[in-house]
Amino acid sequence: QVQLVESGGGLVQPGGSLRLSCKTSGIIFSASAMRWYRQAPGKERELAAYISSGGTTTYLDSVKGRFTISRDNAKSTVYLHMNSLKPEDTAVYYCNTVIGQQNRWGQGTQVTVSS
Repeated sequence: QVQLVESGGGLVQPGGSLRLSCKTSGIIFSASAMRWYRQAPGKERELAAYISSGGTTTYLDSVKGRFTISRDNAKSTVYLHMNSLKPEDTAVYYCNTVIGQQNRWGQGTQVTVSS
């Protein structure tokens, strides 16, 4: 059974930092590309960060230089390190992978950036 479980969200002041985690099970994690999406209220879900099985990363332009995606294959976990957070980063953040052309999602974790 495939499971993706996010954690680490919360309320943070502008300029602050958070680290999101996504613990996976039921997949061959080391062979899986992983993604962090986010969805703000009233907006479409967007891809924030991507990491290939080999560690190649790409980022949404608005988070470049502030967010870092990383992976720990031994723990089957992908992380999103978020620095210099802005109010516009407020969203539900979802972990994602694709298995057999099917998207698999976690339940999401809320990040709220506000003073």
